[in-house]
Amino acid sequence: MTDLATQEDLDSRLERYRTELTGYCYRMLGSAFEAEDAVQDTMVRAWRAHEKFEGRSSLRSWLYRIATNVCLDMLSAGNRRARPMDLSAATPVAEARLTTRPELTWLEPVPDGRVLASVADPAETAVERETIRLAFVAALQHLPPKQRAVLILREVLAWKAAEVAELLGTTVASVNSALQRARATLAESAPATTDATDPLDAEQQALLERYVAAFESYDMEALTALLHDDAKFSMPPYDLWLQGHDDIVGWMLGVGAVCRGSKLVRTTANGQPAFAHYHPSDDGTGYTAWSLQVIEVRDGRIAGIDNFLDTERWFPLFDLPRRL
Repeated sequence: MTDLATQEDLDSRLERYRTELTGYCYRMLGSAFEAEDAVQDTMVRAWRAHEKFEGRSSLRSWLYRIATNVCLDMLSAGNRRARPMDLSAATPVAEARLTTRPELTWLEPVPDGRVLASVADPAETAVERETIRLAFVAALQHLPPKQRAVLILREVLAWKAAEVAELLGTTVASVNSALQRARATLAESAPATTDATDPLDAEQQALLERYVAAFESYDMEALTALLHDDAKFSMPPYDLWLQGHDDIVGWMLGVGAVCRGSKLVRTTANGQPAFAHYHPSDDGTGYTAWSLQVIEVRDGRIAGIDNFLDTERWFPLFDLPRRL
């Protein structure tokens, strides 16, 4: 019974850090599924090696050291995940072609609840949400893995340079140098800013309600009024992306006209508003899953609509039904 009680206590102590570790691994890897795999691997390694843990650092620091090594091993192949706009220029709607790329190409969405730990400080909450945005995580992918780890630990999680040096088995000078290089790289590909949406204010709530009404009624004039002139529209796993409300509406009225009559259901992803998009069923008895839409809001209008089409992966992850 004593051994069982000790095991249950260890399991409970490890589980306390699962959400924040998943957020860390997601920022490192850009994949919700790989992040969960990395955290599970971290927990197994910690459980097996716990008797060797000498308590010279906190359990949290020890877990982050293990998680960092797991992520660095996973990133050793050199692959970095991206958004369509990281790979090519925008395509005019008249030249649009749908070409798929392998799953491992794409930055993946993640449910807020899987990666956002509960913290009391509103400023910390704001940083957490800001740094899981698709645009921010995509920018992180431009960094070499160790620089990525340093920047996340120092800038996002607010670790001291000495703590990061101990975790990585290096010097404070090396950590500071890596952080400077990481900042310089990010400055060259700085992610566009978006409005804070936690919680949604009355104006943002009204904007999203108008978006749902315009989309469900397929009112392209109303939709255009909600979009920034340079709004972006993407559809992974297709590498096509469009920019500007004229091309977006042109797509919606052309190939995208199959979306007419759809329904949207609110959810959240990457600290941003999101919708489960359902198409009318072929048999006319309801609606079937079509995409997960992640919405970027800037200065009171919609700046981006990212449509993730692999609903067999995304809807179960977000606890969304496949049919309405």
